[in-house]
Amino acid sequence: MENEIQNKTNQYYLKEFELFDGEYDVKFNIVDINFDKHTINVAVSKAGKVSVIEFDLLGSDDNSYFEYGPMYDQICINDFETIEENY
Repeated sequence: MENEIQNKTNQYYLKEFELFDGEYDVKFNIVDINFDKHTINVAVSKAGKVSVIEFDLLGSDDNSYFEYGPMYDQICINDFETIEENY
């Protein structure tokens, strides 16, 4: 069971999502997910600044999300993607 949770956590590690909040492009990178405590740590890049913020993980296991910003935008963790750089 613990190994299954670790594998589920690893599948999301450093995946990325971008959002325009009306003023800035905001980039989110998943740093850690704790499904037992229903929390997610996300590196948030906005206006040239990077912050690591812990959010409450809401919704069901199949459709988990967190809320961001003054409009409480729902950011679904299934919308995060692995970004591959081509050099």
